[in-house]
Amino acid sequence: MRTIALVTQKGGSGKSTLAACLAVAAQEAGERVFLFDMDPQKSLLKWGARRNDKELPVEAISAAKLPTALATLAKGNVTLTIIDTPATETQASEAAIKAADLCIIPVRPTIFDIWSSETTRGKIKTMMKDYVFLLNQCPSSRETQRVLDGAAAIEAMGGLLRPLIASRVDYQEAAREGMGVTEINEESPAAEEMRQLWTSLKKRLARLKAGDKQNKKAA
Repeated sequence: MRTIALVTQKGGSGKSTLAACLAVAAQEAGERVFLFDMDPQKSLLKWGARRNDKELPVEAISAAKLPTALATLAKGNVTLTIIDTPATETQASEAAIKAADLCIIPVRPTIFDIWSSETTRGKIKTMMKDYVFLLNQCPSSRETQRVLDGAAAIEAMGGLLRPLIASRVDYQEAAREGMGVTEINEESPAAEEMRQLWTSLKKRLARLKAGDKQNKKAA
């Protein structure tokens, strides 16, 4: 089982929407997915209640209970766990970082978000965990200078997932209906973005797993 945590100390970065849409895209690709909501706002939990999908469960969980819950899931048939975290540095976000195989730092292409992401990255590095940035809520014309500058700034701090995720109405429509963008409009640009994003994430997780195996052999 692999565990992904969406972590950032800046509100409004779209963590919950990304978690939901990624979970659906991964499920469609054959993964058995479980979602944990650690955010006090419980947006992801509300999405799960509206979806009412026994094959894609969403549960709220505390920092203290997270390790045991993940250990239990790892013994079953779940292949991917996605954790949504608060937009502040809390015990919940720290527990999620500690538990994750990979932390995703969603960042909007604004200078305030980029500055905030440096703090998040610093926390993750201190805990010696793997991380990657995701540029989210970009203008529909993604090749604007602001987006290009944002991508360059983020790449200078660490890895940047592709594709860049645009600000599209489909994401909000899907969230309202308890769906993913790959379901609400299967042929849309948003759906293609999310499928590509899951493919990129899957490859990155596979590289991390391969690296772990090599390190164990070397030890």
